[in-house]
Amino acid sequence: MRAAILYGKEDVRIEQVAVPLLEPGDVLLRTRVALTCGTDAKVFRRGYHAKMIVPPAVFGHEIAGVVEEVGPGVEGWTPGTPVVAANSAPCGECYYCRHEMSSLCDDLLFWNGAYAEFARIPARVVSKNLLPLEEGVSFREAAMVEPLACVIRGVEESWIGRGQSVAIIGTGPIGLMFVALARMRGAHVVAAGRRRERLDKAVEMGAEGVVSPRPGDDLAELLRQRSPDGRGADVVIEAVGLPETSEAAVRSVRKGGVVQLFGGCPADTKIGIDSQRLHYQELTIKSTFHHTPESVRKAFRLIADGHIDPNAFITAEAPLERLPQVLGGMARGAAGLKTAILPWGPDR
Repeated sequence: MRAAILYGKEDVRIEQVAVPLLEPGDVLLRTRVALTCGTDAKVFRRGYHAKMIVPPAVFGHEIAGVVEEVGPGVEGWTPGTPVVAANSAPCGECYYCRHEMSSLCDDLLFWNGAYAEFARIPARVVSKNLLPLEEGVSFREAAMVEPLACVIRGVEESWIGRGQSVAIIGTGPIGLMFVALARMRGAHVVAAGRRRERLDKAVEMGAEGVVSPRPGDDLAELLRQRSPDGRGADVVIEAVGLPETSEAAVRSVRKGGVVQLFGGCPADTKIGIDSQRLHYQELTIKSTFHHTPESVRKAFRLIADGHIDPNAFITAEAPLERLPQVLGGMARGAAGLKTAILPWGPDR
């Protein structure tokens, strides 16, 4: 089969490799759609991901497809079933799983390999995070379950509610998902970003205002100016993953407000926080990582019920052979949001 192999920094090659062999409980998918994402772009630029992938390895993790084959002992799944798979599954037994913190599982099992004609879904993922598609849900739409599930946790853990003011820093796919979900909860949203087309997309998704900082501007001050009475937003979401925007998020929130540092900063970076302000203004600073089986199902429900339209976030399609060029464009800041990679072409 053809598959994308990550070898290192900005080195992804499309190669012929063996179709994965199945172990007990595994399922083999024929990949119909694999979506690009910001995490893949980071992995492409850096050449690795400490938790998810160590090169050389098959690559990609947002996938929807058809069950091609089932391994020994698999029950409830048959070849030909259209499905979506998340990219991990918790153990269900460790301290964190027992205390409803499964995203922090001590033995969180990741898999990669969505950018390929076939993908092996490990038994634990099959049992916890493999879902059948419902009529009317396309492969392209279903493949967005995984990132949406992560954003759902970010929204829930930030306690966003009706009537609140929410500032969202970053207008990539993740930031725009935050815009859409915050608006669904009845919040008043201001989005901050640099690209006009993405700010326009934020407005389409319900943002009531946008901020476009120029070089030298104080992003925190710009956000405070757009907040109720200039006091700062109730909730500030950082969805970029840089120390400077993380610090701006903390400086822009109101007294007693919540800061969600959702974007993961590069390894070995630090952010500065005014400890006096943290204490005397009673700030809450949080981060959420990854998804849970519960949020995966909530994401699928939002898509299947038509509350979230993944097509608004998918701006291009490409064959598997063009994946290295697509990732290279993302790493250089190319326009567009998510690209649907089609290993078998659009009609198969």
